[in-house]
Amino acid sequence: MKPLLAIARLTWKSAFRFKLFWVLAVLLLGAVVGLPLILKDDGTARGFVQILLTYTLSVTSFLLGLATVWLACGSLARDVDECQIQMVAVKPVGRWQIWLGKWLGILALNTALLGVAGLATYSLLHWRASRLHPIQQEILRQEVMVARAGFKPEPLNLEEEIRTRFNQVPNVATMQPEDRAQTWQTIAEQVYAGAQIVPPRSTRVWRFDLGLPATQLGDQPLFVRVKFYAASTNDAGLYGGVWQFSTPGSTERGDLPPMRLASDSFQEFRIPSNLVDSQGRLLVFFQSREDVTLLFPLDEGIEILYRDGSFGFNFFRGLGILLAWLALLAALGLAAASITSFPVAAFCSLSVLVVIMSSGTLADSVSNQTVIGGRPDEFQTVRPVLDALFLPLFKGILAVVKLIDVASPVDLLSTGRSVTWILLASAWLQIVVVAGGFFAVLGIWLLNRRELATAQSAH
Repeated sequence: MKPLLAIARLTWKSAFRFKLFWVLAVLLLGAVVGLPLILKDDGTARGFVQILLTYTLSVTSFLLGLATVWLACGSLARDVDECQIQMVAVKPVGRWQIWLGKWLGILALNTALLGVAGLATYSLLHWRASRLHPIQQEILRQEVMVARAGFKPEPLNLEEEIRTRFNQVPNVATMQPEDRAQTWQTIAEQVYAGAQIVPPRSTRVWRFDLGLPATQLGDQPLFVRVKFYAASTNDAGLYGGVWQFSTPGSTERGDLPPMRLASDSFQEFRIPSNLVDSQGRLLVFFQSREDVTLLFPLDEGIEILYRDGSFGFNFFRGLGILLAWLALLAALGLAAASITSFPVAAFCSLSVLVVIMSSGTLADSVSNQTVIGGRPDEFQTVRPVLDALFLPLFKGILAVVKLIDVASPVDLLSTGRSVTWILLASAWLQIVVVAGGFFAVLGIWLLNRRELATAQSAH
């Protein structure tokens, strides 16, 4: 353990020698303190917190991410290029200890800098919040600066519905296989579409099982979070309806006053927690008062939120996930620097980072089954060749990215959603242990096979 700590200490000294620590600390404090003074919010508690947290944490992640790649590549590649590593390699220190020691040193450096930026952001957030109107401060305490868990409605058994309708099709047993598949696909699309829409002036019901925690909320409110789309838009972009609440087996419904909500964006409203029965069950009814069809997506159409923790611990866990991503970047940079020079290692690391950040574009290409946009009758000569070459590659990249795909802590914190301990542990397991472990094994193997004397003579 002592060699690891000694290498980590040398990495810290290197960061201080190049004044990287102080430069980063000044840049981070400037971003955290200066950005909120420049940016303008909409005057609401939600807008104020969302803008402040989104911009400050995003800039903090960007600055620390770039610095981590630069330091990881530079600390190892330059030591090899300038023959400094030979002074360490001749001592009774394994190369794996050199690699891990540098990773630990960079991780400790990022922990300190992220802690400084997080403390400044947290303090500034509370200071600015204390100057808001009392009504907005109450919204902050109940809806934004809090950790809220979310519950989706009970899943519908759509497969059974599809199978029932499919079996009712005349002559289905004598159909050709391709016709059976097409018929199944058509019925499935109809069933999934029907499970999401609310026809004009009709009522839709969702069933929730919130579990025992929801029965112990006391006077704390629940929140309904909805997002829907309209088949046709009106001038105001607002759509009216009545929300009612009940419990299974009860004929009584509690109504909220009629309200008009905007489409194509998340909307929240508050409901009393005593609507839930003793088993944590709740029925939510929506009675449309519009002459257009409304669509509530199955994955994000409606959700029940309730408070399950404080903002302080939630913020701390969010920073923990950001630190996991920085640990992965450090492993990536060190792995690249284990076999190449500093410029090449930095280029390779940034290229991998850009590919990961472009996963949304890659997913669109895989979904559309082509890497070239435009009409299907265009580029008929090169399109098949490029699709055959790149679609398998894109699928492979997406499969790897999926392994480290976790919820964004910035989005969760800015909307008052819980960053749970389970999510934090999952992030470290997926990002640091699995993905970071792969780069660690690769980097140590490459460093062990590298001929350090060659670098010395070449220099």
